[in-house]
Amino acid sequence: MNLEKIEISVPGQVSGAAVLHTYLLDRISVAENRKRPAVIVCAGGGYRICSDRESEPIVTQFLAMGYHSFLLEYSVDPNRFPTSLLELACAVAQIREHSEAWCVDPDKILLCGFSAAGHLCCSLGVFWNQEWVYEAIGKRPEMIRPNGMILAYPVVSSGEFAHKNSFLHLLGEHATEEEKKRVSLELHVGKDMPPAFIWHTYTDETVPVENSLLLAMAMRRQDIRFELHIYPIGGHGLSLASEETAGEQAELIVPVCRSWISLAKTWIEGL
Repeated sequence: MNLEKIEISVPGQVSGAAVLHTYLLDRISVAENRKRPAVIVCAGGGYRICSDRESEPIVTQFLAMGYHSFLLEYSVDPNRFPTSLLELACAVAQIREHSEAWCVDPDKILLCGFSAAGHLCCSLGVFWNQEWVYEAIGKRPEMIRPNGMILAYPVVSSGEFAHKNSFLHLLGEHATEEEKKRVSLELHVGKDMPPAFIWHTYTDETVPVENSLLLAMAMRRQDIRFELHIYPIGGHGLSLASEETAGEQAELIVPVCRSWISLAKTWIEGL
């Protein structure tokens, strides 16, 4: 396996560069030149931290599926929007530019984000073709477009069902209503948004399930394909919902929710 750390610098960073960790599967003789899908994993943490539970444990799952995997340590507070969005855009471009050397299928570069990082990944899905995004990093829009998004209990809306702390850390305490609406993603879904696999739990008290429902309804109005799973029980931040990622928090072990990772694999295969 090829492991590497790549620093990503973008305009507006106030606390150092982001880091893209590469996990490239070795070529094997039976599939020497096989181009594999690539998944960029972004851990949640309310735009305040990047959770360990949603980082390498998720990367290993995608590696086991036969996909090249990447982990983006993106900038959080005190960095403000759109710093982390530009970093993710640069990461997608970096992978696409190296697709030949890394044996990556350039038409299957996917994002996987949890909670606030679901908002980050969905932001790129929504805004990839906006001049203020691609011109800021000197890329063509087609170079930063994700081909699909896996969104786990994502923060989406800054409205009635907002996770207020995520938007506080993303925008700062003096954000205006106009600035909040700018990052309320259900208001900005357009026809060029890539398809999404979305999962949430009905009983999530931190990021209400309405966030995923609002996003799905907005995508439906634009006739964009999505797969949506609402599990009946489970709190926020489940990751794999297993002993591996729960640590000492027994409430994060929810067997009924563990199927999301295998369902996501089937969804990727159908893209």
